[in-house]
Amino acid sequence: MAFVGRLAGALLASTEGEFFLVGDLKEPCNWAAAGFEPPPQLPGVELPYVRLSPVRTVEVARPLLVMELEGEALARLLSERLVIRRNGSVSERLWRLVTEHEAKPETDARWLAQMPGHVWDLVREAVLRCS
Repeated sequence: MAFVGRLAGALLASTEGEFFLVGDLKEPCNWAAAGFEPPPQLPGVELPYVRLSPVRTVEVARPLLVMELEGEALARLLSERLVIRRNGSVSERLWRLVTEHEAKPETDARWLAQMPGHVWDLVREAVLRCS
C-alpha cells in the first residue's frame, strides 16, 4: 500500500520504499527536518513531481490517503488528478473532496486510481470552476 500526505503544501507520496514530491510547494520547506535531501529541482508546471532522497526514516504525516497504485505511476496519477495545471500547485478543493472533508487520520482513496480519467476530468472541472 502507498501513503500520500502533505509536505509544505505539496503532496508527499510514500510508495515501495520511495518518496515522491508532487506539485509545487506552497510554503518554505525545511528539508533536513522533513528527513530529505533538498531536491535538485522542485516540481511545478513543467515538472509535475520529483523523487526525494530520504536522509533518515520518514513517516508520512496524517491526514493521509491510502492507495494501492505504487511507484512512479502513483506520482503521475496524483499530479494528473490533484494538481492545478496552470500553476503546478495542489488544489485544496480537490484534496478536500478526496479526503471527504473530514479530519480522519486515513482516507481510503483507492477509488481515485480506479475512476476513469474522463469521468474524473468532469469532476475536476466542476470542482475547480466553483467558487
